[in-house]
Amino acid sequence: MQTIFETQSLADASPQELMREMLLRLGEDPERDRLRNTPERMERSMQYLTKGYHENPSEILLGAMFDVAYDEMVIVKDIEMFSLCEHHLLPFFGKVHVAYIPCGKVIGLSKVPRLVDVFARRLQVQERLTTQIAETIESAIKPLGVGVVVEARHLCMMMRGIEKQHSSTITSSMLGTFREKETRDEFLSLIQAKPSVF
Repeated sequence: MQTIFETQSLADASPQELMREMLLRLGEDPERDRLRNTPERMERSMQYLTKGYHENPSEILLGAMFDVAYDEMVIVKDIEMFSLCEHHLLPFFGKVHVAYIPCGKVIGLSKVPRLVDVFARRLQVQERLTTQIAETIESAIKPLGVGVVVEARHLCMMMRGIEKQHSSTITSSMLGTFREKETRDEFLSLIQAKPSVF
C-alpha cells in the first residue's frame, strides 16, 4: 500500500492524512471497514482535547468577577480533570482543588472549573497545569492568596513504562497567604474532609 509521503510532502499533508499514515506505519490497513473513518474521528477528538489553545483563560474570569466584602477562604474542590500528557500523548486524569482568599473581588463559581478545563485541554504536564491555574487567578483578582492542589493518575505510568496501576501524583501551588502554614493547613484539611450528604 502506498504511503502518503510517496506522493506528497509532510508539510502538505492534512491531519487526517497524517493519521492515516500513522495507522499504516503501525502495520494496520486504514482502508479496512472499522478503520476507514478513524482518521476523521481522531482529528475531531484531538481538536476537542486540545481546544484550550483557542480559549483565553483571563477572558473567562473577567466575565464573572464581582465586588464582594468577603475575606474568608473560598474553595471549589473535586473538580474533575482530564488532560493529555505532552510526553506520550496519553491521558492523565483526576481532581483539582482550588482555593483563594478574596481581597474585594470574587470569581463566579462556575468559572473556576472552566478555568481548569482551559488549561487541561492542552498538551500538559501536571506541574505546569497546577501553577497555571493558580497564577491566572492571582493575576485576575489579586486575592490575598491562592492554593491549588491536583491529584491525578497517569496512563503513561499505568499502560507503559513502569506499569504501576495504583500510584497517583499530587502537585500543589501555594501563593500569597497560602504559603503560611496556618492557611495552607486549613486548605489541605478542608479538601480532605468527606463531603456532607445534602
